Amino acid sequence: MRFTLIKNVKQDKGMKPLLNGLLIFITLYLIFDIFVKSHTLGLSVTMVHTTLFGNADEFLDPMNKSVFLEFIHMQIFFLMMLLLTLSAVFIRLLHKKAKVILTVNLVMVFGLLTPLTLFGTYFSSTEFISLYLFCFFIWHSIAFYMSSRALWELNFAK
Repeated sequence: MRFTLIKNVKQDKGMKPLLNGLLIFITLYLIFDIFVKSHTLGLSVTMVHTTLFGNADEFLDPMNKSVFLEFIHMQIFFLMMLLLTLSAVFIRLLHKKAKVILTVNLVMVFGLLTPLTLFGTYFSSTEFISLYLFCFFIWHSIAFYMSSRALWELNFAK
């Protein structure tokens, strides 16, 4: 987090490649997270429902409670690390631009709602599945915008 202390990040020859690498890896993580979720949990209401609760007709077992809790625990950790790091870079690079705080707050809210709605689905009601998927795609879209915009600001904006 040294980039928060440097006066002009765009001019620093040591920090600029590090931030470029960080932002590229964050972008790759966001893209691959969608593929991983599509193959592990599913990205449709029926697939998520089948993964979490099984399907007796197809002889698919429901997800074990301990496996689900471990999955949620890992998701919260990765989400926290990604959102805090991306937000710090985004705010540092675009602090003079309009709507930065709104963007950061939106990504945080939808990012936090994603594991909460999945938790609510598993332990409360299957009606949360649609809300989970909505929050999942919204926070990924906003985070992708943030990483792309930060990369643009770091490399091409004047």
